Amino acid sequence: MARSVLVLNSGSSSLKYAVIEPDSETMVIDGIVERIGEGQVGDHAEALQTAFAQMAEAGRGLDALDLVAVGHRVVHGGPDFYEPTLVDDALVARIDELSPLAPLHNPPALLGIEEARKALPDLPHVAVFDTAFFHDLPAAAATYAIDRDIAEQWHIRRYGFHGTSHQYVSEQAAAFLGVPLDSVRQIVLHLGNGASASAIVGGRPVDTSMGLTPMEGLVMGTRSGDIDPGLMFYLWRTANMKVDDIEEMLNRRSGVRGLGGEVDFRVLHQCINDGDASAQLAYDVYIHRLRKYIGAYLALLGGADIITFTAGVGENDAAVRRDALRGMAPLGIELDEMLNASPDKKARRISADRSGTTVLVVPTDEELAIARACTNLIEH
Repeated sequence: MARSVLVLNSGSSSLKYAVIEPDSETMVIDGIVERIGEGQVGDHAEALQTAFAQMAEAGRGLDALDLVAVGHRVVHGGPDFYEPTLVDDALVARIDELSPLAPLHNPPALLGIEEARKALPDLPHVAVFDTAFFHDLPAAAATYAIDRDIAEQWHIRRYGFHGTSHQYVSEQAAAFLGVPLDSVRQIVLHLGNGASASAIVGGRPVDTSMGLTPMEGLVMGTRSGDIDPGLMFYLWRTANMKVDDIEEMLNRRSGVRGLGGEVDFRVLHQCINDGDASAQLAYDVYIHRLRKYIGAYLALLGGADIITFTAGVGENDAAVRRDALRGMAPLGIELDEMLNASPDKKARRISADRSGTTVLVVPTDEELAIARACTNLIEH
């Protein structure tokens, strides 16, 4: 029986799970338990048991799987955790200490870890951190221009997120083209409900759009991305908004939803086609910010050999890809309209033959990357 890894991604109201055979890259089963705390699934303990029940109903019960580890996606590793790490009580305490840096992500991840360790106590549990890939960003990219003593005391720096995806996709892009990873300059655009961009040289990141928290950078589904920090002080002093309310607004009621009322880009495009001016503005702001980051990274890298789109929007929305790169022929970037419009779900080239920069769509697979990290750790 092929060995497999159970990968868990615990959110505040959902639990995503997948069983992966890392050697064969086979997805044995995957699924999601939603609406935790809102209905029949009262908490993360019940969610995990629901996931096990769903797996059993599909003929993939725990007894039928040769599980060798449980991998947990943890969003924020802070300054100290940048390698896959075996979970113990000390690590759990440290992840909890980092919760103020990722208040929407680390606490539910801890709940998932806690319940999984109870349910599967005989397996090694491994934490894989979203920030790990960006741990060694150049100081010029990682450093905020604030009082350095305060920054040092409170571990304030640009950490970056979606690192598991950016690393996996950049490696897959080089492999797809059959070129050495250490020989190419890449821009990776992870565009989902959360969205981030990275600039990568020789397989190592030199910049990324997210920062201390997952709120910085691109316009996202419900997050604002880059804003003037003075906005928060203005709302606090003048609008008498509480800090928690400002944080809630910037995290959950901003971005595409805050401007256009929708998160799903399929619905957003339909609203635009129906003449909805708010939806059009939301899309325009999203594309404008995306183009700014692409341009900045082209300048930083001195040009890109590969630009890759990934994640839900990046992989499936041809209009976003087209508009993000529109008019960049003078920069050596040209799409092939037919290739871009293809519904193919596999890794593929979408740039024109004459394009100096190769543009790709590469599906991300964070679950496979986490599974591989788990087996690599427990074997060495």
